[in-house]
Amino acid sequence: MTPENHSPAAQARAVDHYENFPVASWLCPPRLRPVIAAIYWFARTGDDLADEGEASASSRLTDLARFRDDLRATARQEPTSGKWPGVFQPLGPVLREFKLPTHLLEQLLDAFEQDVRMTAAGQRFATEDALLDYCSRSANPVGRLLLHLYGVVDAHSLAQSDQICTALQLINFWQDLSVDLPRQRWYPTQARMLRFGLQDADLQAHSASPQAAAMVAHYVEEARHLMRQGAPLACRLPGRAGWELRLVVQGGLRLLDKIEALQFATWRQRPKLGLADLPTMVWRAWHMR
Repeated sequence: MTPENHSPAAQARAVDHYENFPVASWLCPPRLRPVIAAIYWFARTGDDLADEGEASASSRLTDLARFRDDLRATARQEPTSGKWPGVFQPLGPVLREFKLPTHLLEQLLDAFEQDVRMTAAGQRFATEDALLDYCSRSANPVGRLLLHLYGVVDAHSLAQSDQICTALQLINFWQDLSVDLPRQRWYPTQARMLRFGLQDADLQAHSASPQAAAMVAHYVEEARHLMRQGAPLACRLPGRAGWELRLVVQGGLRLLDKIEALQFATWRQRPKLGLADLPTMVWRAWHMR
């Protein structure tokens, strides 16, 4: 699918692209499903502009700049370029009716642009702080946008949302090593690889490096701790919103279990959630306190 495909079926497929996130699911309040779908379609399309296809880095950055211009034009109720009507036609009413903070959407674009620049330059994250800063723009804005829809604005809830979203982003990184590394997307930081004595060869598909497994295990425990710190937010949100977030939290934790079951060797094999995991996730969600 290309970002220019704007049919309803294409939009549904785009939402499905976030396979670890139950976007606009039946647990979401019905009146918010189109809103959440519009937000994720914006995010998915921007991410695809940065990642998918064979375009050059300069072409990707040009498209992302136009995409940003269209967001700003939509927020001002001005004409857009017309290149992404399937994104901005549904997003416009959402921005106005729900007074969405557009700076959060722009933060997502900042992260997508960083992806393009780093990949083109062959750069890697030097430190954990640099990686977490990236997560603060690539993941945390989504949680804050959803809390905005539910009218949750207190600092404690926003901080816990950030913890959950950063944990989910990190879990996705460690889940997808076998996919990302061949594409030269290196999320293990240079500092962490140095700490565990790793070379690039230790994270190639044929490797059985115990040092690499130890590094991923360390990353997994950090993500688990971060998720558990943010998890109480799910128990405070009322109704369907709280239950949806409980399942998101438990889905993330379940993926960490699956990474551990692979002896942390996700540079060789990608774990996935399936229907067989749902009973465990529901049981754990039901018992969250």
